[in-house]
Amino acid sequence: MDAQVRQAISIAWDPTSSPDLKGQAFAFLDQLQTEPGGWQVCIELFSRSPKEVDIVRHVALEILNNAIKNQLLDAENLVLVRNALLDYTRRVYGGGGGGTEVDKSSVQGKLAQTFTYLFSSMYLVGWESFFDDFIAIARSGQSSIVDRNAPGMKFYLKILSSVHDEIADVMVPRSEEGRKQSTELKDVIRQRDASKIVSTWQEFLSQWRLGYTEIVTQLLTIIGQWVSWIDISLILQEGLMIPIFEIVGRPMTSEIPQDNLRDTGIDTLTEIVAKKMKPADKMELIRFLNLGNVIAQLVASPPLQKTGAEDSHYDIDMAETLGNLVNEVVRDIVIALDNLSIAPETRAEAEELLQQFMPWVLRFFSDEYDDVCLTVIPALTDLLAYFRRDIRINKTLSPQYASMLSPILHAIILKMRYDDESSWGDEGELTDEGDFLELRKKLQVLQQAVAAVNETLFIEAIKEFVGSTFDRFSQQAGRMDWRDLDLVLFEMFPFGELAVKNGGLYSKGQPTSPAAEALTAMMSKLVQSNLASYPHPAIQLQYMEICVRYSSFFEMHQQFIPRVLEDFVRLVHHNHVRVRTRSWYLFQRLVKQLRARLGNVSETVIQAIADLLEIRVEMPKAKDNDEDLLSSGDSDQTSSDTMFNSQLYLFEAIGCISSTSSVPVEKQVLVARTISGPLFATLEKYLLPAKEGNERAVLYIHHAIMALGTLAKGYSDGTPGVQTTAALPAKPVGDEFERAAEAVLMALESLSTFISIRTAARSAFSRLLVVLGARILPQLPRWIDGLLSVRSSKDEMTTFLRVLEQVIHGFRVEMLSILDPLLTPLLRRIFEQLSEPTGGTDDVIQLSELRREYLNLILVVFHNDVDSVLISSTNQGNLESLITSVEVFARDATDLPTAKIAFTVLNQMATRWGGNGNGSSSSTSPQTSTTTTIINGNGPITTPTPTTTSNTTNNNNNNNNTPIPGFNNFMITRFSTVCWTALSSPGFNPRDATSRQVAGEIASLQKTIYVKTGLEFITHLRDVSFPEMGLEMSMAEEYLNALQIRDLKAFRAFFLQFVTKNAAR
Repeated sequence: MDAQVRQAISIAWDPTSSPDLKGQAFAFLDQLQTEPGGWQVCIELFSRSPKEVDIVRHVALEILNNAIKNQLLDAENLVLVRNALLDYTRRVYGGGGGGTEVDKSSVQGKLAQTFTYLFSSMYLVGWESFFDDFIAIARSGQSSIVDRNAPGMKFYLKILSSVHDEIADVMVPRSEEGRKQSTELKDVIRQRDASKIVSTWQEFLSQWRLGYTEIVTQLLTIIGQWVSWIDISLILQEGLMIPIFEIVGRPMTSEIPQDNLRDTGIDTLTEIVAKKMKPADKMELIRFLNLGNVIAQLVASPPLQKTGAEDSHYDIDMAETLGNLVNEVVRDIVIALDNLSIAPETRAEAEELLQQFMPWVLRFFSDEYDDVCLTVIPALTDLLAYFRRDIRINKTLSPQYASMLSPILHAIILKMRYDDESSWGDEGELTDEGDFLELRKKLQVLQQAVAAVNETLFIEAIKEFVGSTFDRFSQQAGRMDWRDLDLVLFEMFPFGELAVKNGGLYSKGQPTSPAAEALTAMMSKLVQSNLASYPHPAIQLQYMEICVRYSSFFEMHQQFIPRVLEDFVRLVHHNHVRVRTRSWYLFQRLVKQLRARLGNVSETVIQAIADLLEIRVEMPKAKDNDEDLLSSGDSDQTSSDTMFNSQLYLFEAIGCISSTSSVPVEKQVLVARTISGPLFATLEKYLLPAKEGNERAVLYIHHAIMALGTLAKGYSDGTPGVQTTAALPAKPVGDEFERAAEAVLMALESLSTFISIRTAARSAFSRLLVVLGARILPQLPRWIDGLLSVRSSKDEMTTFLRVLEQVIHGFRVEMLSILDPLLTPLLRRIFEQLSEPTGGTDDVIQLSELRREYLNLILVVFHNDVDSVLISSTNQGNLESLITSVEVFARDATDLPTAKIAFTVLNQMATRWGGNGNGSSSSTSPQTSTTTTIINGNGPITTPTPTTTSNTTNNNNNNNNTPIPGFNNFMITRFSTVCWTALSSPGFNPRDATSRQVAGEIASLQKTIYVKTGLEFITHLRDVSFPEMGLEMSMAEEYLNALQIRDLKAFRAFFLQFVTKNAAR
């Protein structure tokens, strides 16, 4: 048997084994774990001599561990396992192994884990001598540990570490039963063996601290682990603490410039301080350990003295460990101060300790190395939070705390500066720069905390810092380190969050707050300093970011606009690609926000940036085995041309500048013609090659279409339709964009098989719609034909439906004549895509989104009073399919969000097309109609076909209803049935939030049907629906009574209770 197990393990972990053979080996080993005698084979494989290979022994222990952990061994067998493994451990680790080689570290760890599982099962009853046995092994059978049995001592410490991890490590998740067992085991250890174990630590440290660094380090780590849950008095004995302090304070030698043992000793002190205890006891502990003097001596020691810029002897690791100790001490002091119930003498002691340790907090916070700074940020965070609570209680910050704020803020500001050795934008240092930027975010949070404690102090400090830096910049004629300028700009950028918290920088022409006033002064100095000319990309980029963020400053100080506009026009030509592309976006933001204040500068700006408007194509990188990306519809190719994406902002900026009221119409036309002319030429030049499949030509067409659409976006900020408050451009300007729309349409009609062209055209259509308004509506059929080609995906269809909803909402009744002939072919394409099979998760998601958007389209039609198009003579043939599709979605409990919308649609249909409340099908609509009969599964529906349409819009109330003869019976037999079918679906859970929302919509539909049909519906429910459902008569009558007498809100509440009660039956 053991040979089979050995062979199976070897095959399973042999990288050259075949997958089939590996599968058989793993199956055999899985079966072995459940066999009663499998563990015996594993003990033999592990402990035999000569030893098996490590992987065999490791897996054998893992199988044995599984048997112990899952309680597959009875008490007798556990004793057998214990004895066998103890015999092996004594033989190998007992100091008299007769030349037997100790196991490798990985095997030792697995063996320690096995003993730990045995400990959990037997320590309370059956193996009370657990620790005694391993202490004996470590002592080599002698009376003292001084015999220096290194393997035994190492394994003993490994056992202690493993036991801690099993029962006391707070990071290990445990079940309730596991927590109870761990608590019981710790209690017994504290009572039975803790003092004995600590004695071995003292014994060992007293003899071994000058040698065997690895073991001493391991022992100190164990002490740091166990101190959290054993009696602190055991740790604070001289026999243990004196060696620890000697290790912590031992001098650095030239042979050991960085002392890991000393760092571990400091970590042990940190764990001792971190032990949970009452505030008074914690303050006493800090005093007892004399940590203030310990830290002072260590800070003054040679490892922490930096004598030069490249001092390689500065011990960063020691600084970090010491920073952690200071952080822990200060956090505990703050916890004590924050305890309102502590005694006055304890509070006084805590305040004294805080004064003593604050210099060390600031020292490590200000350390040149960011990792050291990070160690004390939690302490500063806690301290500032305590200051805020102190203000809430005492109405003002105590004087002894107020004096700490200014040094803290000063340290935060200086720490935000780039190091002298660092650079900006260097690819080789991107990781370091990213780490620094993350640190800046943390520092910014601290700075905001200071502002929350004392806003006035913060405002004055930043104002003084910014102002003095700009003054030095002017005095030194621009010769300053870019890092100093970067810091001042970095401080300015978020300062506005404080300045605009009252709603804006200005109110009635005056700053809204002291912070707004300070920011105004800083912005004035910024613009006047000519900082935009400083030759460093980081400074120029931040200058633009700040100008855009605080553009409202320029609205109040318009004298600076020409200067800042000139700066931006110059910087959009920057030779640094990161600055140049970002500046295009920022330029667009600036001119968009200041468009009303720019004046007639369009020609000047166009001349200045004309060289940047030329369309250039960057081909996507080819991938192996890729098909034609442009024709098959894999992705939008703009993703491979980030430069062009940024370039589009320039086209929008031109539109913003040129469309202001201060620019004469003829100049607006001239600009539109000047910019669109080259784009028309590009379309004309590349259209034929694109039709022939030239990928570069297709990309040129794509870019030109996107540019035309983006230019149109710049000419108007409104939304399409008669509802918008934004005026359309003048007719001559609109003529230019009508030409653009025609050019885009021609390209789309020729290249509709390319997804990139369809995507670009859809974007352009949305933007041209805003500029042209109703003038684009006659082109809508051509847009639909082009955008919804046979290759269009569900995602494209969904996106287009959103655009169409926007159009319908914008133009309402103007859409009737346009939408009427389009609806049937559009619905046909929607139904085709809805019926396509799904091939994966993405397809399922896209199908769900398309379903919801289709239903939303129907809702938009109803809400905007164009629902007569659904029952017109042109589209009435689709009414049955449309209603059926909505019913299908309403019944589908696997997609409850869609079902909810579907019931909303049914409710709209019932509201608009139902009768007048007494079963009558007469209509009081003001429209003149003819009637047409549609045959369906439940008999004929006679639909009125409107022959005249009012030109006035309405508010979607009952006066706009168009009752359909026979629709009342249709609602009773079809819509009501859908309600109960959905509620009885296995996927419907009335306790689920989404299901309850669906139930609410069903309740509304039920109420609407009753309002429209009256007693006819009540009779049908009582005589047909409820008997078929098997509903008890008493519950049925309760439901019918509620339906008739309660208002909608009360009925919805009743309906949820009714559904929940029935689901429980």
